[in-house]
Amino acid sequence: MTHAFSRRNFCLCCIAATTFSATGWLTPREVFAKTGGIVDMIKDSAAKAPISIHKLRGNVSVLEGSGGNIAVLNGADGKILVDAGIGVSRVQVKAALARLGPQPISTLINTHWHFDHADGNEWLHGEGAHIIAHKNTRTHLSSTQRVEDWSFDFPPSPAGAIPGEVMEKSHTLSVNGDTLTLEYYGPAHTDGDISVRFAEADILHTGDTYWNGVYPFVDYSTGGSIDGMIMAAKKNIEASTDKTIIVPGHGPISNRAQMIESFDMLSAIRDKVASLKNKGLSLDEVVAAQPTAAFDNKWGQFVIDPAFFTRLTYVGV
Repeated sequence: MTHAFSRRNFCLCCIAATTFSATGWLTPREVFAKTGGIVDMIKDSAAKAPISIHKLRGNVSVLEGSGGNIAVLNGADGKILVDAGIGVSRVQVKAALARLGPQPISTLINTHWHFDHADGNEWLHGEGAHIIAHKNTRTHLSSTQRVEDWSFDFPPSPAGAIPGEVMEKSHTLSVNGDTLTLEYYGPAHTDGDISVRFAEADILHTGDTYWNGVYPFVDYSTGGSIDGMIMAAKKNIEASTDKTIIVPGHGPISNRAQMIESFDMLSAIRDKVASLKNKGLSLDEVVAAQPTAAFDNKWGQFVIDPAFFTRLTYVGV
């Protein structure tokens, strides 16, 4: 099964291509300095972006186009959503959900707190969604959060956007003829990431613990770490089989083999950067050594460029 996903739905992808022109790829911090607001740019783009529907297996579909990938399980118990996208996409997302059937929205699961996955919480709650997330996600949504690499302060979310139910290690839902298992592996992309497995459909939504085809972002500002990303990748692999459909937080629908390739890439780069750092090399010296070079043609061609991913890795080893 193949799905023609564009790269529009990557976390930092809605930035105009001209931002990455003559001087090469810029880090999110550099983009912010040049544009005056990377988050505002992403939201402006999301307000106009169309939403594509990709039907996977059983009654599970994915909506692409509003921030992170949104999974939807439809049925008599209502629509169960994994992630909420960006709030300014409300009109497009609501229309896409209506195309899946007349069932009301009943439950929303946040894989983590970032705005491209949880900014739609408030309007979805207004439509009837009961929101579930990890306890750390609720903490982040309830107070001001600064993401240093985006040079942005996120204000506390409105009351309706705050998850009404939280979990710590695992949680199970039996809805619409499927069993959803929510698992927390520990700090990874942030300190509140969870994966969601649809047992009967054999589909795994990884949230941002897996980015398919590009270097991932690691948010150290709210508890993420490169070692945590690698551990989460290992856990995602263990939770899947060769038949499992993988829904990454960003990027095309995937499979276990591609997830293993991502794990191998993360592990290899982490070890190379750690070795150089342990030899006493500074951050700039490690970046200049190009420890990601063997992987850049495949993984380094988008927003998180090789130099920036090297910096993210260096911080955590």
